[in-house]
Amino acid sequence: MATFPTKRLRRLRYNPLVRDMVRETALTKADLIYPLFVVPGNNVKNEVRSMPGVYQMSIDVVVEECKEVEQLGIPAVILFGIPDHKDEVGSGAYDPNGIIQQAVRAIKAEVKDLLVITDVCLCEYTSHGHCGVLEGENILNDETVSLLAKEAVSHAQAGADIIAPSDMMDGRVSAIRKALDYKGFNNIPILSYAVKYASGFYGPFRDAAESAPAFGDRRSHQMDVANSNEALREAESDIEEGADMIMVKPAGAYLDIIWRVKEKFGMPTAAYQVSGEYAMIKAAGKNNWIDEERVMIESLIAIKRAGADMILTYFAKDVAKFLDKNK
Repeated sequence: MATFPTKRLRRLRYNPLVRDMVRETALTKADLIYPLFVVPGNNVKNEVRSMPGVYQMSIDVVVEECKEVEQLGIPAVILFGIPDHKDEVGSGAYDPNGIIQQAVRAIKAEVKDLLVITDVCLCEYTSHGHCGVLEGENILNDETVSLLAKEAVSHAQAGADIIAPSDMMDGRVSAIRKALDYKGFNNIPILSYAVKYASGFYGPFRDAAESAPAFGDRRSHQMDVANSNEALREAESDIEEGADMIMVKPAGAYLDIIWRVKEKFGMPTAAYQVSGEYAMIKAAGKNNWIDEERVMIESLIAIKRAGADMILTYFAKDVAKFLDKNK
C-alpha cells in the first residue's frame, strides 16, 4: 500500500467535479416518502405547533398537496388520520367511510402518478390513545391484531397502494397478509414498521396526530432503545410473516440499526426521520445555530449511507426543491 507523500487522499477533494465523480452515496427524489396528516372538514390547514411547515389538512387540501408532491417528483405519501370521533376500540380506523378511507379514494381519483401508503395502527382512533384494545391498562395483542387486519383491508378496498402497519403487535404482519390475500389483494405490498423503538423523538408527532396516550407509555410493545440484536429478531419475524419491505424508526439515532438490518436481510429497507428529528433541525435553523438546508441534506444522506432505500421525512418537499435547484 502506498503511503504519504505518494498517497494523498485530498487529491479527490480539491475539485468539486472530482468530488461529484467519486461520491459514494446519492440522495434522489425516488428515495422520499412524504407524511401527511388528514383531518375532517373543508379548507382546513392547521400548522402543527411543534413542527413548523407541517400541517393537519382536510381531504380537499390534502388532494391539492398531493398534486404538488406529484409535480415535484416525489413518488409516495404516507397518510395518518385524525378522526372526528374516537372510542375504546378505535372503530374509526376500520370504518369504510373513515377519514383515511375517504382520503385515499379522493387522492387516487385525482392524482394518478403517486403511491399512497397508509399507516395501520389504532392509536389515532382510540379514546385512550394506545395502539390497541385494552383490558384494564394492558394492551391485548391478539384482539388488536384482528382489528388491524380489518383496518388494512379497508385501506386496500379504498385504493391504498401499500399497507404500513406501525403498531408493533406480535403476529400482525401474518394476519394482515392473510386478510389481504383472502379479499383478493395479494398484490398489495406490506411495508412493516418492523423495528420501532419507544423513542423520545416522537414527541411532536403526538401534536400532529393527536395520539398521546392518556396514561402510561408504549414500552410494552415498542422496542427498548438500548437493544440492537432484538431489532434483527423483530425484522426477521416480520419478513417470515410476509413483509415485503421493512422499516426502522427513528432514523438518525439508529443508523447502526439501519445498517445491521440491511446487511443481515438485504430487504428493501425504509427509515423514518421522525418528528423530533425534523423539529430539532427546524428549531436550530430558525435560531441560526445551524445551516438548516445543509444539515437537512446531510442528515438524509447519512440515513441513505447507512443502508436505507427509502426515507420517510417531513423535509421531502424541501429536498425535492433542493435537488431541482442543484441539478
